[in-house]
Amino acid sequence: MSVTTDFGVYLVTDGALSDRHGIGVLGVVRAAVHGGVRIVQVRDKDASARDLLALAAAVAGAVGDRVTVVVDDRLDVALAARHAGHPVAGVHLGQSDVPVEVARALLGPDAHVGLTANTPEHLAAVARLPRGTVDLLGVGIVHPTTTKADHPPALGHDGFARLARATDVPCVAIGGVTLEDVAPLRAAGAAGVAVVSGICAAADPGSAAAAYVAAWAGDLPDVRRPGHGDPPLPTVTAHHGADS
Repeated sequence: MSVTTDFGVYLVTDGALSDRHGIGVLGVVRAAVHGGVRIVQVRDKDASARDLLALAAAVAGAVGDRVTVVVDDRLDVALAARHAGHPVAGVHLGQSDVPVEVARALLGPDAHVGLTANTPEHLAAVARLPRGTVDLLGVGIVHPTTTKADHPPALGHDGFARLARATDVPCVAIGGVTLEDVAPLRAAGAAGVAVVSGICAAADPGSAAAAYVAAWAGDLPDVRRPGHGDPPLPTVTAHHGADS
């Protein structure tokens, strides 16, 4: 079982979705952190290095003193942000990005290094690395999702559970995670759940984040269950002041 750390709700930013209601990435991030999100991954696949660095710096400046802020894919951007003194904790890498052992060597032992993994072969490769190279595995996708067009086949809850049991690195479930998935994924061994559209596309991202946090804590109120990417926005008691 891989649940050695409780990462809770993990927000992955999306600029287009965050602009849907005119809130913007920073507005979504601030609201989500207030709602109890513990990690924010700054992701923009189309941004230049300079623009992604500016976004990461802005996000880190807004919430980096309260939660863990990481940069998606771009080790160079994470290094540049840290060099400039921004509270960016590290990077989350895909299988085609810079090797995680290189990221760990350059970022240092106290940084955060995450890795997307979705096959037994990926987990076997992680197992061969020195302990502590990878802090977190993003395992999925759980359900098909429009926020990542080139995603691998969906694992579902059972497929996620099989992979989570096969590693001692904490596994965060990624890909199409809705409110109704949170409890079964935690039962399946998730150390956290990553959410994109369920928070970024919400008209009230703070309430949406708080609903995911409540579901993770096991005290979700009796509300209408959502379809994928469209969570309800109930009034809930959020767990504020999340640790980084």
